[in-house]
Amino acid sequence: MNFDFSDDQKQLRDQARKFLSEKCSPKAVRVVLDGKVPYDKELWKGLAEMGFLGVAIPEEFGGAGAGHLELCVIAEEMGRANAPVPFSSTVYLAAETLLIAGSDAQKTKWLPAIASGEAIGTLALFEGTGNPSPKNIKLAASNGLLNGVKKPVPDGAIADFAILAARTGSSGRDNDISLFLVDLKAGGVEARSLTNLDPTRVQAELTFKNCKAEPLGAAGEGWSILTQVLDRAAVLTAFEQVGGADRALEMGRDYALDRIAFGRPIGSFQAIKHMLADMYVAATLARSNSYYGAWALSTNASELPEAAAAARISATQAFQHCAKNNIQVHGGMGFTWEFDCHMYYRRANALALGLGSLSYWEDQLIDRMRKKNAA
Repeated sequence: MNFDFSDDQKQLRDQARKFLSEKCSPKAVRVVLDGKVPYDKELWKGLAEMGFLGVAIPEEFGGAGAGHLELCVIAEEMGRANAPVPFSSTVYLAAETLLIAGSDAQKTKWLPAIASGEAIGTLALFEGTGNPSPKNIKLAASNGLLNGVKKPVPDGAIADFAILAARTGSSGRDNDISLFLVDLKAGGVEARSLTNLDPTRVQAELTFKNCKAEPLGAAGEGWSILTQVLDRAAVLTAFEQVGGADRALEMGRDYALDRIAFGRPIGSFQAIKHMLADMYVAATLARSNSYYGAWALSTNASELPEAAAAARISATQAFQHCAKNNIQVHGGMGFTWEFDCHMYYRRANALALGLGSLSYWEDQLIDRMRKKNAA
């Protein structure tokens, strides 16, 4: 595969980087990190005005109608800036689910609101510990009413609507799972904020008691739809992780060049050189796999399931590796609250679990490659 982004897409990346460097400084991130606000509302409004929230939403539904490649380059810059907004839950998860399975009425109601920044959405999949699996879904749907608990739900406490996976049968098979859309501002749902590793990406526990819900997609096809959504989100999240890994690497490199010890920059010491080189290799490998995922996503290639898993695995490993070693390069200062290293370390570990654990995606890659080879 010989793939690269076009000049226009690279210009969009530059535009997003410039915008975020001006509107999303570390100081602004710390306002959210300190718990003063749940997310940066001004940044969210600005992202909408720039057209970034609706870049992959068709024009007929209020978006820019560009595509997933454009969304990938924006996701990368969101990761570099460590942006404290509900971008992934709304754009990667809620909007993509609507695009795949939403009715015309559901798309007409919610997609323009997402593109304009008026609505925050989320996908409520998990119900406590465990990876994505039909067996782990206990939330019950009957006669259009939901009863049960979802947690952790990304941005669940601030979202306007949620798409949920619920059980509609008792056989335990995949076709017992259906998707539903819930207006979280209506009755029958209670949100409780949860404490988590990265306060700039809030999570919640949602409790449903005879909550009215409307079906989204065909009955019994919820897990099939979710599999597609998770693959798309894995690629988009991988770009966000690559952006974060690159920024952590840059922070470590800059500090190694500036910090003087024994009369010379610490970057001249072999141990620091090797550490930075390993960070660079990890980030470059992740970028290569993410580019493969972007190509597969944008062309709807049959390789998307394998490409998405490979991108997810390598990007997760790279961001965690770079964020951790950025702290090590900074030495004792890297562990302090005043330095920004911990903000990327928090985000790296939060993103590592958001779509299922690393081992889950490793198993997915192996299973998908086996099935493809068997065919």
